[in-house]
Amino acid sequence: MNGPEIVVGVALELDLFIPHERRGGADTPLVTDGVSTLGHVVESLGVPLTEVGALIVDGREVATGHIPSAGERVEVRAVVRPQRVPGAPLRFLLDVHLGTLARRLRLLGVDSAYESTDIGDPALAAQSAAEKRVLLSRDRGLLRRRELWAGAYVYSDRPDDQLRDVLGRFTPELRPWTRCTACNGKLKDARKEDVADRLEGGTRGTYDVFAQCRACGRVYWRGAHHDRLERIVERAVAEFG
Repeated sequence: MNGPEIVVGVALELDLFIPHERRGGADTPLVTDGVSTLGHVVESLGVPLTEVGALIVDGREVATGHIPSAGERVEVRAVVRPQRVPGAPLRFLLDVHLGTLARRLRLLGVDSAYESTDIGDPALAAQSAAEKRVLLSRDRGLLRRRELWAGAYVYSDRPDDQLRDVLGRFTPELRPWTRCTACNGKLKDARKEDVADRLEGGTRGTYDVFAQCRACGRVYWRGAHHDRLERIVERAVAEFG
């Protein structure tokens, strides 16, 4: 680029996205092309706009469509937490790499769409827009797609930290044990005699309390893994419920 030079300071929370020489929150010079929007300039540094809370130019907030002028000082702030998502009920769409996170969100009763096969970035972005879902991903390129309705970068690769990150950022309403972890459908109470044909003999003889997914018919009971799932729920409700 060979245009106006501006000064840019990026919030420490966004350090992982930008080159090493720009990290630490210090103001550094940047030459622009004179025609690109500030949103494009920020993305060219590696920061998805989904992670930007506000753009401050010489002390005033501007839109991503602002065209930088020579000498301007730009402050790139991180998203303020908790983040409010206006315009639709809060619900999520997760990419193919976040299956464990999707199941844990569903365990907590959070509406979370997820496909176990890779349907491709264009289809995910289109689904986000059509269903007004916040797309969760660790793919920066996917989060830069223009057709996205809303999105968020998942900062950790550990499921426990991923769950805390999403719950802390968006504070969704938690309604544990109300959604199917397999398909995201809603659960209903079920009588043993009504689901007996779906149970193994040992399960029929050992358990008496069941729930069933209204969408896919999957049956749930307090089996061998219940204690581990209960701990996940208890931790989440204690901190975010």
